[in-house]
Amino acid sequence: MDSKPKTIVDSYGRIHDYLRISLTERCNLRCFYCMPEEGIAIRDKKEFMSTEELLFIAKQFVALGVKKIRLTGGEPTIKKDFSNIIHELGKLPVELGLTTNAVMIDKYIDELKAAGIKSINVSLDSLKEERFNAISRRNYFNKIKENITLLIAHDFKVKINIVLIKGTNEDEIIDFIKWSQKDKIAIRFIEFMPFDGNNWNWEKKISYKEILEEVTSHFGFKNIEKLEDSPNDTTRNFRIKGAKGTFGIISSVTNPFCDTCNRIRLTADGKLKNCLFSQSETDLLKAVREGDEIESMILKNCWSKAKERGGYKSFENTEIPNFNNRTMVAIGG
Repeated sequence: MDSKPKTIVDSYGRIHDYLRISLTERCNLRCFYCMPEEGIAIRDKKEFMSTEELLFIAKQFVALGVKKIRLTGGEPTIKKDFSNIIHELGKLPVELGLTTNAVMIDKYIDELKAAGIKSINVSLDSLKEERFNAISRRNYFNKIKENITLLIAHDFKVKINIVLIKGTNEDEIIDFIKWSQKDKIAIRFIEFMPFDGNNWNWEKKISYKEILEEVTSHFGFKNIEKLEDSPNDTTRNFRIKGAKGTFGIISSVTNPFCDTCNRIRLTADGKLKNCLFSQSETDLLKAVREGDEIESMILKNCWSKAKERGGYKSFENTEIPNFNNRTMVAIGG
């Protein structure tokens, strides 16, 4: 009898042991690169995973070798049963993390600690109040900054996610890195990526090369340390010499990390996506409700994963109408 542990592997030999679960499509911000200006259709709650269904599906992934789970949204903290979800997931033998806009994170400090969550990613696309409020279409800048300070004070590993968009916030690259010199945070610049409804085009991207050129020009080549990245890291990590924190670049468009990808996504409505850019999904929630086993569905979905970027070799000169994908808020960060 074969007692070898089961793993989720694709046809290129990549083992997938990192699951990102979206708890909700709803968000208390309206960032234009994530949510269309008109918003998204509000659907009946029956179309989404209940807490029990979410936990059941998560356990199936853990049985297949998933070692890390990150909760996303929408905004996960506005999920009605958020405290119970992290409490129950915290019992599983996984590293549990969270991606949030931090508007409400102060209400959950004790629960996060009790669940064993140590790593929290916070989205903050500008250090200028008026600009951030324009990007997010809301007025929570000061609250978010206060809560980031609170997370740092409570010794969470805080990563700040900045989506760089030409003509919007690329002039703040140096300011964000200066922040990493003062505080123990990880600044992460993320290339603007194409999703339904976010008016993406090639000219709006700030590439990995452009970011490094600007940083080198300001700080000097000798003052920039390249850090060792983990085998499945999406980020190319650096530090300014003497800094308390670090900075990194996630270049999904111009310099992708597909060769070492170990990530899979479960949407709030129970669909499995094997790539952020994948146009195909597997309906695990429907199968669970019909009493079908889902292990084979998970393995089949991931085996069919494209070599890179959901089957797109390059996004150059590609416009968003050619994509058959969800909005970012409906996929999960």
